[in-house]
Amino acid sequence: MVALKQVPLASVLLILMMGAISKLCCGFSQAQRKVLARGTSLSTAGVRSVLYSSVPASEEAAKPETEIKVERKKRVLSGVQPTGSLHLGNYLGAIRQWVKNQDEYENFFCVVDLHAITAPHDPKELKKSTLQSAALYLAAGIDPAKSNIFVQSHVTAHAELAWLLNCVTPMNWLERMIQFKEKARKQGENVGVGLFDYPVLMAADILLYQTDCVPVGEDQRQHLELTRDIAGRFNDQFVKRKMRPVFKQPTPLIAEEGARVMSLQDGTSKMSKSAENDNSRINLNDSPEVIRRKIKKCKTDQFQGMEWDNPERPECTNLLTIYQACTGKSKEAVLAEVGEMNWGAFKPVLADAVVDHLAPIQARYAELMADPTHLNRVLREGAAAADEVAQQTLLWTKNAMGFTTLEDLEP
Repeated sequence: MVALKQVPLASVLLILMMGAISKLCCGFSQAQRKVLARGTSLSTAGVRSVLYSSVPASEEAAKPETEIKVERKKRVLSGVQPTGSLHLGNYLGAIRQWVKNQDEYENFFCVVDLHAITAPHDPKELKKSTLQSAALYLAAGIDPAKSNIFVQSHVTAHAELAWLLNCVTPMNWLERMIQFKEKARKQGENVGVGLFDYPVLMAADILLYQTDCVPVGEDQRQHLELTRDIAGRFNDQFVKRKMRPVFKQPTPLIAEEGARVMSLQDGTSKMSKSAENDNSRINLNDSPEVIRRKIKKCKTDQFQGMEWDNPERPECTNLLTIYQACTGKSKEAVLAEVGEMNWGAFKPVLADAVVDHLAPIQARYAELMADPTHLNRVLREGAAAADEVAQQTLLWTKNAMGFTTLEDLEP
């Protein structure tokens, strides 16, 4: 007879536990299985780790103490408007950081087309630029196996939750928003209610996914504070004592600082896709010829040589920052290479670095747009996963506010 090796009791228990977890997972929803597939670890150190089920803490508190739980990553939501093209500043300052952090967080990235219509727009251009923005997400390295990528309007809960939150948000909170005042001046008499109200839609975007962290720049910090205020006000008004909040209060995500890229025409202003002068930015899909022309025409100064952080030379610092970000070199290495150059010598070197850095992104973007089958599938799957989470939050919201839901009418 063949002697059987003695198997340690701990190993037997671990095998049985994993078998039980495997059966449990069969009952998970599509979104929950997707979370597990992205590397969410199962804890065997004790029965009480944390189960991701997208439930608010009020329902979580009622769960049995013995339920096996799955520890989940913190959830991040971010979005970009499809109006105008994504530019080098968007990529180096934000998207490249999102790509880097995909394994650390559970990510929801959306193209916020509902926000794009708060200003006059071309319907045909909106349809085209929505898909282009999504394609640039993928081309820049956002991985649909690790992140949900979707179009905001494909998840109808965004608009519905925005209306519910409108009804609990004091008007004077919105009247204090700085960006509305700035944008309203540009639109003049054509300004619509949507522009005044879009911070509530932004709050709905964030709260809908029980978001833990939101990557924000300084210009968006006021909007996140408004989101937290709205969540707190709702929870205070509609959540009973001893129940936990319907909405999480998100925190700003302080990620590793990306390159702060300024306008090619003004080293003191951020590169912006809303700027009227297209020469002020390098769009991610600009051709090599256009990139070289824009850099050749960019604003410089009368000083000799290159240097960092001279307050009298903001354009010099900006162009060195772009060169450093595109080459991956240290400040010291950059100065050692180009510090003695004049502008005529440095601009072609900078243009080559930018063209080389964007080449693989542009190649992948061209593939996606030439055959949109993959892109369309990614957006459909992303919307389905997002909708599953969003509809659950919307249901909790309606129940808290006293709506009669279809679930209430079930026999």
